[in-house]
Amino acid sequence: MKACGKGAGMDKIRSVKKRKIDPDKVFDIVNLLIMLVLLVIFVWPLWFVLIASISDPSEVWQGHVVLFPRGITLAAYEEVIKYKTIWTGYANTILYTVLGTAINMVLTVCGAYPLSRKDFVPKKFFMLLFMVTMYFSGGLIPTYLVVNKLHLIDTVWAMVIPNAVSVFNIIITRTYFINSIPDELLEAAQLDGANTAQYLMKVVLPLSKPILAVITLFYAVGHWNDFYSALIYINSQQLLPLQSILRKLLLSTQMTLQITSSMSPDEIMRKTQLAQTLKYSSIIVSTVPVLCLYPLVQKHFVKGIMIGSVKG
Repeated sequence: MKACGKGAGMDKIRSVKKRKIDPDKVFDIVNLLIMLVLLVIFVWPLWFVLIASISDPSEVWQGHVVLFPRGITLAAYEEVIKYKTIWTGYANTILYTVLGTAINMVLTVCGAYPLSRKDFVPKKFFMLLFMVTMYFSGGLIPTYLVVNKLHLIDTVWAMVIPNAVSVFNIIITRTYFINSIPDELLEAAQLDGANTAQYLMKVVLPLSKPILAVITLFYAVGHWNDFYSALIYINSQQLLPLQSILRKLLLSTQMTLQITSSMSPDEIMRKTQLAQTLKYSSIIVSTVPVLCLYPLVQKHFVKGIMIGSVKG
């Protein structure tokens, strides 16, 4: 009897061990659930803006649009396209983004590469100066006075020069150069007769595509979404970026709704509903180019953003 009881107890222990939950599977399941929740949180607002921009304004106004568009119409986009200055804004924003990002990347690489070289003696001193600018700045008024004294007000350069470089991006790029570019490559290049400029252009930069793609994306998105600089430095309507023009479009629509003395009640309701949908179409118009940019750098983005996570 004792032997039988002992055997039954061992079988029970074995069955419990077999039914023991694998911690890795639990982690994977929990991680998957969290990722799905985050996906819904981040994707649904963008999806809602998209379907609301092509839905009937009355359906959006009544709250009937939730997951799928209803009464598909392009009236909001037609209203945006009628605003002729939007194309000028598009051209200005593309110019500011391309020119500003090019200046940003040149200055970032020129600042990060010397700081990554072990034989650059004053690198600690310059690094300290750069770090100080991250925590202390003159503020808006001194910056405006400097830009004004340089005669940059109401020019293209006012949109790209004041924010020509980011110390944070210099530090990220410097870290990539230190961790990912072996010193042996410099020695080999010097043996082959390459000078510093040739080594940078032909060796370092081709091997740094991941971080360059990430930093380029950061700078480009910043320039594309920048409207605050235009509010401060730009007076001419012909130089306003897309974001500022869309803001004016929304404000002008609201002003039109306030002047409703000569409109019928049905016309007032239609204009009010269209103004609501116009907000969503403006968001789509301003974000689609940036969304199209992400797939182009996706293969480099993960590798570049993980810089410094693995040592050795």
